[in-house]
Amino acid sequence: MEKMIIGLTGTYCAGKNHVASLLEKRGIPVLELDKLGHLAIEAEKELLFKRFGMDIRMNILAEESPDSSKPDDNKIDRRKLGQKVFGKGEELSALEEIIHPWVNKETMLWIKSREEKVCAINAALLHRSSAFEHLDAIIIVQAPVLLRLMRAKKRDKLPWLPLIRRFGSQRDFDSQYLRGKTDIYRVGNHFACGNSRNKLENRIDEILSLKGIARV
Repeated sequence: MEKMIIGLTGTYCAGKNHVASLLEKRGIPVLELDKLGHLAIEAEKELLFKRFGMDIRMNILAEESPDSSKPDDNKIDRRKLGQKVFGKGEELSALEEIIHPWVNKETMLWIKSREEKVCAINAALLHRSSAFEHLDAIIIVQAPVLLRLMRAKKRDKLPWLPLIRRFGSQRDFDSQYLRGKTDIYRVGNHFACGNSRNKLENRIDEILSLKGIARV
């Protein structure tokens, strides 16, 4: 590929989306694979219904939806789907076999469609993306565990035990990227204000400079 592709990733609630916004501010378009995954769920919903059952539907009653005369049986409740696969290797693999091909196809189409010389892919599971082998650099966003835990509790409002389990499932996170030959850069996203914010901005500029990318 002619254009430069930056991969952006990080552990649960490390703050990679904030770093993505800093790249966009510098003129680098960012594709968020998590959002693309949501689109894939809708695009492949018939296969998902067939594999995981109709009980993953979002139950919207007619009286709650004035524009419809009957329940909306065609939308998937991502929370219900998540409960079906979390911590279950076989079920998770089945979900990925349905979702990943669609996401990978759309990812490569998006990259090819960009006119900019540099673009970025923001993904929690970056190592599983079709773009992974084409990356020119990987930025791993980091933050202290306790801070990430507080962020997760505030954002997702889940009980403590499921949150701790999610954190535990990522204990081998770094090993997925260290085996490759792509340049890896780590950035600390401890806070989004004051001196820490300035340090984060400077670190992003430093990485882009090392890769020969001028700030727009």
